[in-house]
Amino acid sequence: MDLSVDEEIAALRRRRRAVIVAHNYQPAPVQDIADYVGDSFELSALASQTDAEVIVFCGVHFMAEAAALLAPGRTVVLPDLRAGCPLADTVSPEDVRALRARHPRAAVVAYVNTSAAVKAEADLCVTSANALRVIEALAEDEVIFVPDANLGNFVARHTRKRLITWNGTCRAHNAVRVDDVRTARREHPDAPIVVHPEVPPAVAERADAVLGTGGMLQYVRTHEARRFVIGTEAGILHRMRRENPDKEFHLLSASLWCPTMKYTDLAGVARALRDLEPRIEVPPEVATRARRALERMLELGRRREGG
Repeated sequence: MDLSVDEEIAALRRRRRAVIVAHNYQPAPVQDIADYVGDSFELSALASQTDAEVIVFCGVHFMAEAAALLAPGRTVVLPDLRAGCPLADTVSPEDVRALRARHPRAAVVAYVNTSAAVKAEADLCVTSANALRVIEALAEDEVIFVPDANLGNFVARHTRKRLITWNGTCRAHNAVRVDDVRTARREHPDAPIVVHPEVPPAVAERADAVLGTGGMLQYVRTHEARRFVIGTEAGILHRMRRENPDKEFHLLSASLWCPTMKYTDLAGVARALRDLEPRIEVPPEVATRARRALERMLELGRRREGG
């Protein structure tokens, strides 16, 4: 008897001793079969702490690279190699070296939404959730921040440090407009508007909360409101509705849709488990330096929390 794709994934997961992780923006069926659903760095850290021999990363390329950095010796597969990140693609290692040459006294901070090769050129990495806290902990007064200009500008408004930002943006988040906020206020007057810091500054200024995906999930879970307008990629609504069945969620803008996040499907997950391909590997000389940037983020974050 032929197995369904769900049954095949379950059987292969056991045989391969695999863990399946899915980003909050992944299609609903992929989230539903995952062992863990979360943001990119959270998932890489979780996967590295399991005893799994294989990590199936349902997300985009830079996320699978981060898992390979944090879990050396494991097999990391990305179900669809087309799943890249246009934001991460806006900056190259050469760009970072040129910025460092122009600003030799500045610390170089790379958002986790970058390739391993770019992380290797940075002094440390940050997530959207910890960017302000980690940058505040730096000794340097000048900070080169790549690649998301909107996140960089959001941090700049809350710190005395001088940020030199790269002109990269997430296409989905950057397409949100102030008119979308006005429409949401009119149509859902009792609903808090929660946006990701990758949206344009004028949108962030008009929101009730500006949070990364993990912060958004906690906000809607603990807030007394029964209705919310969400300003990040549409995939997160599936998890919000599943975890909060008594609450109502609306997307701030139809632009909040990432095509590359939707390349992953159940057939691709099954194929990746069956063939252990496409395998994501980072060259050792890049991996050592990129891993150091991720580890320094954790070190500075802990230091800031402790002091």
